[in-house]
Amino acid sequence: MENTFEETFKRFKDSFFYGKRTDLNFKFLSHLPEQKAASFIQELFKVVIETLDSNRIDKLKAFIIHWQLEGYAHQENFAYTEGPFSPLEKDLNKSRVALLTSSGHFVKGDDPRPLGFENMTQQEAIEHIFETLKEAPVLSVIPKNTPAAEIKVRHGGYDITAAESDPNVVFPLEILKQLENGGAIGE
Repeated sequence: MENTFEETFKRFKDSFFYGKRTDLNFKFLSHLPEQKAASFIQELFKVVIETLDSNRIDKLKAFIIHWQLEGYAHQENFAYTEGPFSPLEKDLNKSRVALLTSSGHFVKGDDPRPLGFENMTQQEAIEHIFETLKEAPVLSVIPKNTPAAEIKVRHGGYDITAAESDPNVVFPLEILKQLENGGAIGE
């Protein structure tokens, strides 16, 4: 059976978003006019080959950051001058630090069961992201002594490959433990 759906370039560049291609690293493409997005893609191919030839990833990183800045240039900086903020009244090395994230991490055996799904797969999370976003959030508590192998992740809004490989990419629990052990934070 032949697929009669043809994806336009506009639809392609705008698809790096929740539940579609789930690569939020390239979400900025949706903010670029088609011509600039096309230039980015063409130049990206060239820079990838140059990176492979030279074995220097710094040029590729700088290229992507340049285009991310271009894509988000229309947005104003997020500066909050008012709000429920309070100055820290004691030294950080005497303070208790908590980590709150929407990264989709949870402890193995304590699945938050989004949409009532038992053991929802990553693919199911991607397919149901817009329904999930309408649900009230569920708080998953991850004690600081939880071994990295017991920390699971599932999120339909981003590619979890790096987070599965190393939870500290988006959930820096081990980093906080190191800061605690080094005396930088109280606990």
